[in-house]
Amino acid sequence: MPLVAIISKPQKPELRTILPELIAWLSKRDYQFLLDPDSASYIDAADPIEREELPEFKPNLVIVLGGDGTLLSAARAFARTEIPILSVNLGSLGFLTEIPLPELYTTLEAWCADCSFVEQRSMMRTELFREGKPFQTWDALNDVVVSKGAIARMADFTVDIDQQFVATFRADGVIVSTPTGSTAYSLAANGPIVMPTVNAMVVTPICPHLLTIRPIVVHGDATITVHVEGVPSQTYLTVDGQEAVEIHLGDSITCCRSQYSVHLLRLRPNGLFNVLRSKLKWGER
Repeated sequence: MPLVAIISKPQKPELRTILPELIAWLSKRDYQFLLDPDSASYIDAADPIEREELPEFKPNLVIVLGGDGTLLSAARAFARTEIPILSVNLGSLGFLTEIPLPELYTTLEAWCADCSFVEQRSMMRTELFREGKPFQTWDALNDVVVSKGAIARMADFTVDIDQQFVATFRADGVIVSTPTGSTAYSLAANGPIVMPTVNAMVVTPICPHLLTIRPIVVHGDATITVHVEGVPSQTYLTVDGQEAVEIHLGDSITCCRSQYSVHLLRLRPNGLFNVLRSKLKWGER
């Protein structure tokens, strides 16, 4: 029997109605299902499976009910698989969770009939080095950010690309993003929008103390290294806005294309420009 994993956003009261209807739809078609703890909490189900453990059960499909943050968490959990993820937007913006709730069952029926579209998004491998040694590693779908915490002091950074010196500058932080993440924090920091199909990464300084420092787009096969030359206390490396570790003076962060990618299930190939028109109101006066 086909198996579906369901991952939900916490504190969404409407899921108390949506989830029972979805489970009934799956059960009627002889689909088995697994629930993460957040999903199980809405229907008081027993034996939920931790989100990080769901890939071990090798489901045929992952359904994400929430916003982009819920999808980012699910994407990292399933990064080392090729399992398609159907993401339903229950949030406010939803650049990645393109499927609106009214299209949930239409998209599921298209998947059952093998008529859906799978969009592949590249991920970025990030490694933190401390005292010259590997300290921690992540795979990010959107971005990694080095930025200060509560103290209003800038940090000093040096950026290398493929071991070539680029610049040393003072700034509130640095964003390294994938094409998918170019419409996230990087866009808010005046970074460029990059088509998801482009093999590239983006380096975006956050509020640099130099008028000559601007965001830069590099080849997707490049290796970007950010050296922390001077740092105030409470400065953090954040992965996809969800996982964080405090940065120390002398740390360095390397970013390169990951060997893994995320497979997003779509009803149709909407394209980035449809998203920009609907989410950012491009072309409207």
